[in-house]
Amino acid sequence: MRTIAVMNQKGGVGETTASVNLAGGLARSERSVCLIDLDPQGHTSLHLGVQPASDAPSVYRVFSGENSLADVKQLVAERLWLIPANLDLAAAEVELADTPGREHILRNAINTLAESEQFDYVIIDCPPSLSLLTINALSAVREVFIPLQPHFFALQGLSKLLETTALISRRLNRDLRVSGVILCLYETATRLAADVSDDLKAFLDRSDPNAPWAGVKIFESRVRRNIKLAEAPSFGQSIFDYDKKCAGSVDYGALVEEVIAQEDRRTAEPPLRKAG
Repeated sequence: MRTIAVMNQKGGVGETTASVNLAGGLARSERSVCLIDLDPQGHTSLHLGVQPASDAPSVYRVFSGENSLADVKQLVAERLWLIPANLDLAAAEVELADTPGREHILRNAINTLAESEQFDYVIIDCPPSLSLLTINALSAVREVFIPLQPHFFALQGLSKLLETTALISRRLNRDLRVSGVILCLYETATRLAADVSDDLKAFLDRSDPNAPWAGVKIFESRVRRNIKLAEAPSFGQSIFDYDKKCAGSVDYGALVEEVIAQEDRRTAEPPLRKAG
Protein backbone atom coordinates (compact mmCIF):
# COMPACT_ATOMS: atom_id res chain seq x y z
CA MET A 1 0.00 0.00 0.00
CA ARG A 2 1.37 3.39 -0.98
CA THR A 3 0.60 6.23 1.41
CA ILE A 4 0.92 9.72 -0.11
CA ALA A 5 0.36 13.19 1.33
CA VAL A 6 -0.36 15.88 -1.24
CA MET A 7 0.72 19.16 0.29
CA ASN A 8 1.90 22.69 -0.23
CA GLN A 9 1.83 25.29 2.51
CA LYS A 10 0.83 27.88 -0.08
CA GLY A 11 -2.83 27.78 -1.05
CA GLY A 12 -4.21 28.11 -4.56
CA VAL A 13 -1.67 25.90 -6.32
CA GLY A 14 -4.07 23.10 -7.25
CA GLU A 15 -3.48 20.86 -4.25
CA THR A 16 -7.08 19.67 -3.90
CA THR A 17 -7.46 19.37 -7.66
CA ALA A 18 -4.35 17.21 -7.76
CA SER A 19 -5.51 15.02 -4.86
CA VAL A 20 -8.97 14.38 -6.29
CA ASN A 21 -7.90 13.75 -9.86
CA LEU A 22 -4.90 11.64 -8.93
CA ALA A 23 -7.15 9.49 -6.73
CA GLY A 24 -9.86 9.35 -9.39
CA GLY A 25 -7.40 8.43 -12.11
CA LEU A 26 -5.82 5.68 -10.03
CA ALA A 27 -9.26 4.24 -9.27
CA ARG A 28 -10.07 4.23 -12.99
CA SER A 29 -6.81 2.34 -13.49
CA GLU A 30 -8.14 -0.48 -11.29
CA ARG A 31 -6.37 0.55 -8.10
CA SER A 32 -8.35 0.70 -4.88
CA VAL A 33 -7.92 4.15 -3.34
CA CYS A 34 -8.81 5.74 -0.03
CA LEU A 35 -8.77 9.54 -0.26
CA ILE A 36 -8.62 11.40 3.05
CA ASP A 37 -9.79 15.01 3.20
CA LEU A 38 -7.74 16.65 5.95
CA ASP A 39 -8.72 20.26 5.27
CA PRO A 40 -11.44 21.73 7.54
CA GLN A 41 -12.81 23.58 4.50
CA GLY A 42 -13.78 20.19 3.08
CA HIS A 43 -12.97 21.11 -0.51
CA THR A 44 -11.94 17.58 -1.45
CA SER A 45 -15.27 16.29 -0.15
CA LEU A 46 -17.19 18.99 -2.02
CA HIS A 47 -15.20 18.27 -5.19
CA LEU A 48 -16.59 14.73 -5.08
CA GLY A 49 -20.14 15.81 -4.32
CA VAL A 50 -20.10 15.10 -0.58
CA GLN A 51 -21.31 17.81 1.81
CA PRO A 52 -21.09 16.28 5.28
CA ALA A 53 -23.13 18.05 7.93
CA SER A 54 -21.60 18.66 11.34
CA ASP A 55 -23.35 15.59 12.74
CA ALA A 56 -22.34 13.32 9.83
CA PRO A 57 -19.43 10.83 10.04
CA SER A 58 -16.18 12.57 9.11
CA VAL A 59 -12.45 12.47 9.74
CA TYR A 60 -13.02 14.69 12.78
CA ARG A 61 -14.60 11.72 14.55
CA VAL A 62 -11.44 9.72 13.89
CA PHE A 63 -9.34 12.37 15.65
CA SER A 64 -11.82 12.58 18.51
CA GLY A 65 -11.70 8.80 18.94
CA GLU A 66 -15.42 8.26 18.22
CA ASN A 67 -14.95 6.29 14.99
CA SER A 68 -12.36 4.46 12.90
CA LEU A 69 -11.56 5.31 9.29
CA ALA A 70 -13.54 2.25 8.23
CA ASP A 71 -16.59 3.65 10.04
CA VAL A 72 -16.60 6.97 8.19
CA LYS A 73 -15.42 6.05 4.70
CA GLN A 74 -17.82 6.54 1.79
CA LEU A 75 -17.74 4.91 -1.63
CA VAL A 76 -17.89 7.81 -4.10
CA ALA A 77 -16.88 5.99 -7.30
CA GLU A 78 -15.84 2.52 -8.33
CA ARG A 79 -12.75 1.57 -6.26
CA LEU A 80 -12.62 5.08 -4.73
CA TRP A 81 -13.47 5.71 -1.07
CA LEU A 82 -13.54 9.12 0.60
CA ILE A 83 -12.94 10.05 4.23
CA PRO A 84 -14.83 13.37 4.29
CA ALA A 85 -14.11 16.50 6.32
CA ASN A 86 -16.13 19.43 7.59
CA LEU A 87 -15.57 22.52 9.72
CA ASP A 88 -15.61 20.46 12.93
CA LEU A 89 -12.07 19.43 12.01
CA ALA A 90 -10.87 22.96 12.76
CA ALA A 91 -11.45 22.28 16.45
CA ALA A 92 -9.25 19.18 16.51
CA GLU A 93 -6.00 21.04 17.09
CA VAL A 94 -7.27 22.78 20.23
CA GLU A 95 -9.05 19.71 21.58
CA LEU A 96 -5.98 17.51 21.16
CA ALA A 97 -3.47 20.00 22.59
CA ASP A 98 -2.83 17.91 25.72
CA THR A 99 -3.35 14.48 24.19
CA PRO A 100 -0.28 12.19 24.37
CA GLY A 101 0.80 10.94 20.95
CA ARG A 102 -1.46 13.41 19.15
CA GLU A 103 0.95 13.57 16.17
CA HIS A 104 0.35 9.87 15.43
CA ILE A 105 -3.45 9.60 15.60
CA LEU A 106 -3.83 9.37 11.83
CA ARG A 107 -0.90 6.96 11.45
CA ASN A 108 -2.47 4.54 13.91
CA ALA A 109 -5.87 4.89 12.23
CA ILE A 110 -4.39 4.09 8.81
CA ASN A 111 -2.55 1.08 10.19
CA THR A 112 -5.80 -0.19 11.70
CA LEU A 113 -7.57 0.33 8.36
CA ALA A 114 -4.82 -1.57 6.54
CA GLU A 115 -5.30 -4.55 8.83
CA SER A 116 -8.90 -5.00 7.70
CA GLU A 117 -9.09 -3.46 4.20
CA GLN A 118 -6.97 -3.88 1.11
CA PHE A 119 -6.15 -0.51 -0.46
CA ASP A 120 -3.49 0.06 -3.09
CA TYR A 121 -3.26 3.77 -2.25
CA VAL A 122 -4.09 6.07 0.63
CA ILE A 123 -3.92 9.70 -0.51
CA ILE A 124 -4.23 12.59 1.93
CA ASP A 125 -5.17 16.12 0.86
CA CYS A 126 -3.46 18.33 3.46
CA PRO A 127 -4.51 21.82 4.58
CA PRO A 128 -2.34 24.69 3.26
CA SER A 129 -0.65 25.31 6.61
CA LEU A 130 1.73 23.65 9.01
CA SER A 131 -0.74 22.53 11.67
CA LEU A 132 -1.31 19.47 13.80
CA LEU A 133 -3.37 18.06 10.93
CA THR A 134 -0.48 18.43 8.49
CA ILE A 135 1.95 16.94 11.02
CA ASN A 136 -0.40 13.97 11.41
CA ALA A 137 -0.43 13.48 7.64
CA LEU A 138 3.37 13.63 7.35
CA SER A 139 3.74 11.24 10.27
CA ALA A 140 1.33 8.79 8.66
CA VAL A 141 2.70 8.48 5.10
CA ARG A 142 5.82 7.33 3.35
CA GLU A 143 5.59 9.74 0.42
CA VAL A 144 4.88 13.41 -0.24
CA PHE A 145 3.75 14.82 -3.57
CA ILE A 146 4.15 18.58 -3.91
CA PRO A 147 1.91 20.43 -6.41
CA LEU A 148 3.82 23.48 -7.55
CA GLN A 149 2.88 26.39 -9.78
CA PRO A 150 5.95 27.33 -11.85
CA HIS A 151 6.33 30.90 -10.56
CA PHE A 152 9.30 32.53 -8.84
CA PHE A 153 7.67 32.81 -5.41
CA ALA A 154 6.67 29.15 -5.54
CA LEU A 155 10.36 28.22 -5.49
CA GLN A 156 10.89 30.38 -2.43
CA GLY A 157 8.10 28.56 -0.62
CA LEU A 158 9.43 25.18 -1.72
CA SER A 159 12.54 25.58 0.44
CA LYS A 160 10.40 26.05 3.56
CA LEU A 161 8.26 23.08 2.61
CA LEU A 162 11.30 20.84 2.20
CA GLU A 163 12.63 22.01 5.57
CA THR A 164 9.33 20.91 7.10
CA THR A 165 9.63 17.42 5.63
CA ALA A 166 13.21 17.18 6.91
CA LEU A 167 12.07 18.15 10.42
CA ILE A 168 9.27 15.57 10.43
CA SER A 169 11.64 12.95 9.04
CA ARG A 170 14.14 13.55 11.85
CA ARG A 171 11.65 13.68 14.71
CA LEU A 172 8.53 11.69 13.83
CA ASN A 173 8.78 9.60 10.68
CA ARG A 174 12.11 8.38 9.37
CA ASP A 175 10.39 6.67 6.42
CA LEU A 176 9.14 9.97 5.00
CA ARG A 177 10.33 10.90 1.50
CA VAL A 178 9.36 13.59 -0.99
CA SER A 179 8.88 11.41 -4.05
CA GLY A 180 7.14 13.66 -6.58
CA VAL A 181 6.66 17.25 -7.72
CA ILE A 182 3.59 18.01 -9.83
CA LEU A 183 3.81 21.14 -11.95
CA CYS A 184 0.27 22.59 -11.98
CA LEU A 185 -1.40 25.60 -13.63
CA TYR A 186 1.30 25.27 -16.27
CA GLU A 187 1.28 27.82 -19.07
CA THR A 188 3.04 26.28 -22.04
CA ALA A 189 3.20 29.57 -23.95
CA THR A 190 5.33 31.37 -21.36
CA ARG A 191 9.09 31.33 -21.00
CA LEU A 192 8.75 31.79 -17.24
CA ALA A 193 7.22 28.34 -16.72
CA ALA A 194 10.08 26.65 -18.56
CA ASP A 195 12.72 28.72 -16.73
CA VAL A 196 11.26 27.96 -13.31
CA SER A 197 11.05 24.26 -14.20
CA ASP A 198 14.75 24.31 -15.11
CA ASP A 199 15.63 26.16 -11.90
CA LEU A 200 13.64 23.63 -9.88
CA LYS A 201 15.52 20.72 -11.44
CA ALA A 202 18.88 22.39 -10.83
CA PHE A 203 17.97 23.11 -7.20
CA LEU A 204 16.91 19.54 -6.52
CA ASP A 205 19.96 18.12 -8.28
CA ARG A 206 22.20 20.10 -5.89
CA SER A 207 20.41 18.79 -2.81
CA ASP A 208 21.99 16.75 -0.06
CA PRO A 209 21.81 13.07 -1.14
CA ASN A 210 20.67 12.19 2.38
CA ALA A 211 17.79 14.66 2.42
CA PRO A 212 14.20 13.32 2.40
CA TRP A 213 13.75 14.78 -1.09
CA ALA A 214 16.88 13.22 -2.60
CA GLY A 215 15.95 11.50 -5.85
CA VAL A 216 12.56 13.23 -6.05
CA LYS A 217 10.85 12.86 -9.41
CA ILE A 218 9.63 15.99 -11.19
CA PHE A 219 6.79 14.43 -13.12
CA GLU A 220 7.10 14.91 -16.86
CA SER A 221 3.35 15.46 -17.13
CA ARG A 222 2.56 19.16 -16.85
CA VAL A 223 -0.96 19.97 -15.72
CA ARG A 224 -1.90 22.85 -17.97
CA ARG A 225 -4.18 25.67 -16.87
CA ASN A 226 -7.60 24.48 -18.01
CA ILE A 227 -11.06 25.90 -17.29
CA LYS A 228 -12.57 22.41 -17.16
CA LEU A 229 -10.52 21.65 -14.04
CA ALA A 230 -12.09 24.68 -12.37
CA GLU A 231 -15.61 23.67 -13.46
CA ALA A 232 -15.51 20.02 -12.37
CA PRO A 233 -15.89 20.64 -8.58
CA SER A 234 -19.20 22.44 -9.04
CA PHE A 235 -20.55 19.23 -10.58
CA GLY A 236 -19.12 17.05 -7.80
CA GLN A 237 -16.93 15.10 -10.22
CA SER A 238 -13.33 14.32 -11.00
CA ILE A 239 -12.09 15.64 -14.31
CA PHE A 240 -12.34 12.15 -15.81
CA ASP A 241 -16.08 12.01 -15.14
CA TYR A 242 -16.70 15.64 -16.03
CA ASP A 243 -14.92 15.78 -19.41
CA LYS A 244 -12.68 12.84 -20.28
CA LYS A 245 -11.45 14.48 -23.48
CA CYS A 246 -10.35 17.88 -22.16
CA ALA A 247 -6.73 18.93 -21.61
CA GLY A 248 -7.07 18.52 -17.85
CA SER A 249 -8.18 14.92 -18.22
CA VAL A 250 -5.35 14.20 -20.65
CA ASP A 251 -2.76 15.76 -18.32
CA TYR A 252 -3.95 13.98 -15.19
CA GLY A 253 -4.25 10.74 -17.12
CA ALA A 254 -0.58 11.04 -18.08
CA LEU A 255 0.35 11.87 -14.48
CA VAL A 256 -1.47 8.78 -13.21
CA GLU A 257 0.50 6.64 -15.65
CA GLU A 258 3.75 8.05 -14.26
CA VAL A 259 2.67 7.39 -10.69
CA ILE A 260 1.73 3.82 -11.56
CA ALA A 261 5.07 3.36 -13.29
CA GLN A 262 6.75 4.13 -9.96
CA GLU A 263 5.14 0.98 -8.55
CA ASP A 264 7.48 -1.18 -10.62
CA ARG A 265 10.47 0.24 -8.75
CA ARG A 266 9.01 -0.48 -5.33
CA THR A 267 8.61 -3.55 -3.23
CA ALA A 268 5.61 -4.18 -1.02
CA GLU A 269 5.91 -2.09 2.11
CA PRO A 270 4.42 -2.99 5.51
CA PRO A 271 2.30 -0.42 7.36
CA LEU A 272 4.18 2.10 9.45
CA ARG A 273 4.75 1.05 13.05
CA LYS A 274 2.05 2.19 15.41
CA ALA A 275 3.00 5.00 17.72
CA GLY A 276 1.58 6.41 20.88
